This record gives sequence, C-alpha cells and structure tokens, in this order.
Amino acid sequence: MPDASGTVRHGLWHAYRLRWKRRRFLFRIWRKRRQIRAVADRTGQITEASILAFVTVRNEIVRLPYFIEYYRGLGIDHFLFVDNGSDDGTAEFLRAQSDVSVWTTQHSYKLARFGMDWVGWLQWRYGNGHWCLTVDADELLVYPDCEARDLKKLTAWLDEKRTCSFGAMMIDMYPKGPLKDVDYLPGDDPLKVLSWFDADNYRDQIHHYYGNLWIQGGVRERMFFAKDPARAPTLNKTPLVKWHWRYAYVSSTHQILPARLHDVFDFTANSRVSGALLHTKFLPLIVEKTVEEMSRQQHFENAPLYADYHQRLTENPTLWHEEACHYDNPSKLVALGLMSKGGWV
Repeated sequence: MPDASGTVRHGLWHAYRLRWKRRRFLFRIWRKRRQIRAVADRTGQITEASILAFVTVRNEIVRLPYFIEYYRGLGIDHFLFVDNGSDDGTAEFLRAQSDVSVWTTQHSYKLARFGMDWVGWLQWRYGNGHWCLTVDADELLVYPDCEARDLKKLTAWLDEKRTCSFGAMMIDMYPKGPLKDVDYLPGDDPLKVLSWFDADNYRDQIHHYYGNLWIQGGVRERMFFAKDPARAPTLNKTPLVKWHWRYAYVSSTHQILPARLHDVFDFTANSRVSGALLHTKFLPLIVEKTVEEMSRQQHFENAPLYADYHQRLTENPTLWHEEACHYDNPSKLVALGLMSKGGWV
C-alpha cells in the first residue's frame, strides 16, 4: 500500500520475491548469451573511466549517423550495439565506427524480452562499475544544462551524491503536418523536423509491484489510446545507471531491479535531477516501419491489442494540434515541469 508520500511499501515477502525475480532475469541473460555473436569487438578500448552506451537496433541506418555523433558529443566513450538482422546497411555502418563494438543475431527480439536479454549479457560482461546508458536509436537524452555540461560532469556529480541511477521521462516529438510529408535526410538532427510535443497531458502513479513512478500520457495516448488510456505507452525510464553485475532491467528501461534504483523522480519537491528522452519515433520512415512491424509483431507483448494503433500510423496521420508546444531547449522542459534540476543547477 502507498504511504503518505505516495511510495509503495511492501513487506519482506515481496522483497524476497523481487530478489528471486532478478535472479531469474540474470539466469535468462546468461542463457541467452549464445544468441548474439560478435562481429566487431573493440571492447579493449574500454577504460576504467569509460561511459558506455548499450543499444539494440534493426534497420536504423537513417537515424544512426546523427545518433552516434550526438552521444559522442554528450560524452559516451564506447558503444555496444546488438544488431537484430538489419538489411539496410546498419550493421556495415556500425562496424565502420572506431568506437563501436557490434554483436549480431537473427533470434526473436520479442522472445529475448525485447532485446533486454542480449543487452543484459553485454552489461553483465562489460558494464560492471561503469556508468551505462541504455537507449533506443530513436531516443535522445537531454537534462538540465546538458548544453554546457556533458555526461562526464553529470556522472561525476552523481557519484559525489552517492546516486547510482538517473531517470528520464520519454517525450514523443512530432512534426507540424502529416508524418510522411516532412523532409529528413540521414545525418540531420531529427529535432529540426520533429520539433513539437505535448506539454501538459501527463499523469503518474506508483507502480503497484515495482514501486517506480509510472508515467503515461502525451501524444500517443491523445491520438491512439484516448478510449483506453490504461494501454497507453509507459513514459518513465531509468536509462543511466552506475552498473553492477547483479542489476537487471525488467521491461525495456521502464523498470529495473533492485527496485531501489527506481528512486529517480521528484517533480514536486525537486529533490532529484532528472532528464528527458526526446523520442524521435515519428520521422517519415515510421509509416514503412509500421507496415513491417505489423508483419513481424516483435515489439509488443500482445500485438493484436495494438493493431488499431499500427493501422492508424500507416494512414499518415497528423499528430500536431493547436495546444502543441514547440521544443526550443532543455530549459523549456524544466520550466514545464517535465524535468527536474534537483541540486544539479
């Protein structure tokens, strides 16, 4: 039951169950390790101070040139990618990058807990003791003052505060006009065309089982799940963690175990610094990728429940509306209450 602060308090039995759940995830990770095969192993470059990025991709050649440059500039020292059977040049592009290690697999993304078993093995093997950023290729992390202070400064500050996890709210970015009618070239900043977002239609509650702040809302709920908002995508994430080999993500980076790592948000009292993941899903290629996903059915636990969502995306919809907010800089997200400064700035 929630206490007066809204935090869920469970007993010893629940803590015991969570420990065993984490152990089962770690066993899965160990068992699934043979599904991925290294095709470009440059992990010898990793030093004690390296900040690492872990990413699972499939056919993301359009996004990757900007994605890599963005995170290099933000302070990532080495990237560890799992390529899930790309056929658009993604694997070749990644192998050509000097600071990228690449593993490949043809196994089911869905049956590997949407890639988290594969990434979990790489985190277990290479991430211990490192600050590790786990993101998708369509997510760009921002946080207060990130223009002036990179991840090395942020993680050093978090180390000083003895804080080992960092939260970010996912914000869906979209264009002004039909999705497929904007021009975008590989290497361009996607925020030049995806420059709008929903600013104030979010809600949160404490997750009954994991105890994390569970955030929903935004444009996808407004457009696709208004009649059944409980099915709307989860927007809270814990993408940046000072990794330990005993840690394990549960569902993407929405939940992580041990559950104490969920203590990353405090929008009311502003006692925690937090960021945002600018979600660039709605580039023009979303229409073609959605058609592929309707066939593959690899991205949802119960794909038939999302058939209407996928079908509407293939119809080249307009997500913009009169109350849409234009993205200018991370400070705007702080002013809107979508990120917190904590004691960071």
